[in-house]
Amino acid sequence: MDALNKSRDRIVDAGATLLAISPQLPSFSQDLIKKYRLGFEILHDQGNRVAEQYKLRFELPDYLRETYTGFGIDLEATNGDDSWTLPLPARYIIDREGVIRYARVNVDYTRRPEPDETIEALQQLDR
Repeated sequence: MDALNKSRDRIVDAGATLLAISPQLPSFSQDLIKKYRLGFEILHDQGNRVAEQYKLRFELPDYLRETYTGFGIDLEATNGDDSWTLPLPARYIIDREGVIRYARVNVDYTRRPEPDETIEALQQLDR
């Protein structure tokens, strides 16, 4: 999110609105916005319903639940439900008509597209 935040002005200059979507309860997202001084909203996806519509929702297996719990990560409290689901990290450009014009998804949450790639894709839409 930091890289996107640093590129926010360029994204806006390319004619886009930058939003994040998270299953976290709004209070947790607001804490993130304040902590990292994010210049964009984080929308609440209760129960990962939007993630499910985009086929991005997955349920953590028991061994990962134990790992998360061992690290002090309480998904039930953070997300406000007991589903133990998370979204795959994804980046979309959706045009004004609701058509997906760019999509990047990777099951490895550490591998995300560079903001420059997204900005270039935005600029291509104007051509």
